[in-house]
Amino acid sequence: MTLDTPMSTDAASTSQNIRDMRRSYGEAGLHESALHSDPIEQFSRWLAEAALNPYIVEANAMVLSTIEGDLAGNVRPASRTVLLKDIDGENLTFFTNYHSTKGRQIQVNPHVALLFPWYAMERQVAIKGVATPVSREITDEYFASRPWGSQIGAWASSQSEELASREVLEAAYQEFAAKYPEGSRVPTPPHWGGYAVRPTSIEFWQGRYSRLHDRLIFIRNPHDEASWEIGRLYP
Repeated sequence: MTLDTPMSTDAASTSQNIRDMRRSYGEAGLHESALHSDPIEQFSRWLAEAALNPYIVEANAMVLSTIEGDLAGNVRPASRTVLLKDIDGENLTFFTNYHSTKGRQIQVNPHVALLFPWYAMERQVAIKGVATPVSREITDEYFASRPWGSQIGAWASSQSEELASREVLEAAYQEFAAKYPEGSRVPTPPHWGGYAVRPTSIEFWQGRYSRLHDRLIFIRNPHDEASWEIGRLYP
């Protein structure tokens, strides 16, 4: 099938088209000797390279996975894309509405997973860690740096709650835009803030030929949390 051939809408044909979607990955591999001994530093280097790649949109975009459960013991994962906004020491920080679905889930279970899928570079980084709220000072400092429209949006949106119509959201935005005109100081909403994720494991994935991908993982030493153990995983 060439690129200018339209995909069939027939279910069976669509299924076959999906099965035929494949590409061969490159020869460039990932060796232990090429990695920095500090996985946060190694991640920072890959992030910087991804940011320079013209085929990657928002290199700091990451898939955040959280866990929700109930008293009956039912546990379900939930994922969404958020933006990494800071690397402070060993912590990776993002900001959100604390009353959102992810905020409520993190409050109950702070164990999260982060995934940076840099497809254009045949790379991804998968991180597991524990999220904790950042200080109000850090939140206020970052909120003040946001564009005015984003600040107003944080006030207007009751994130994750059911919305009757787009018009209701637009009306709320206009209400807060009038309350805090552009050029004035917009205070940080009390329900809005950051989470710092302290990694417990960081896996670096590099695509290889015949699906023999390279997967190198750093795991925090449980007996010495300042050090990491590195291993290689089957693809």
